[in-house]
Amino acid sequence: MTRNIADIRRDYEGGRLEEGMVPADPVVLFDEWLTLALDAEGEDGNVMTLATVDSQGLPHARIVLLKGYDERGLVFYTNYHSHKGSELANVPHAALVFWWPSLGRQVRVEGSVEPVSDEESDTYFDSRPRASQLGAWVATQSVVIPDRHWIEERQHRFEQAYEGQDIPRPGHWGGYRVVPEMIEFWQGQPSRLHDRIRYEYRDETWRSFRLAP
Repeated sequence: MTRNIADIRRDYEGGRLEEGMVPADPVVLFDEWLTLALDAEGEDGNVMTLATVDSQGLPHARIVLLKGYDERGLVFYTNYHSHKGSELANVPHAALVFWWPSLGRQVRVEGSVEPVSDEESDTYFDSRPRASQLGAWVATQSVVIPDRHWIEERQHRFEQAYEGQDIPRPGHWGGYRVVPEMIEFWQGQPSRLHDRIRYEYRDETWRSFRLAP
């Protein structure tokens, strides 16, 4: 590497995030920020890091896509037999991180995790492109495979099996909802004096407060 990464710096210049300007419900603020992020980041606006913990207490993180949210929580879809599915089965808690570099904004979410209903999973699965529906059958996610040819042959077999038919949702594939207990909004500011507003859900009420940068 010819560039010294220790010398890479960015000075942020975002709008101020003040205690008195935030709504009582963090979902309202999240909706506002995500709407702007989708305009600024395009198809990457709903990208988020999902962190889980395995049965030994070891953390694991990966990128997934937010596919829905409301007052109940934030939803993503995956293979239940994947590593993250196994981890959530043992420790049903997770952390999410959204990073929108063009806005200099970050949102952190922590909470419990629950499967969404079969009806919700079916509705979303039916909305997916056919190739993505097939992919849910083809990909035995996270298992070791011999080579690329193995997955291509498997894809061909499923294409033939469902030719001319609707593709049903696999029983091993569906959604999870992260039910937030904490949501933190971070707005980058000059000189690393960033704005951080954290919401915590206590006694069935959201409470917000400012954190030091």
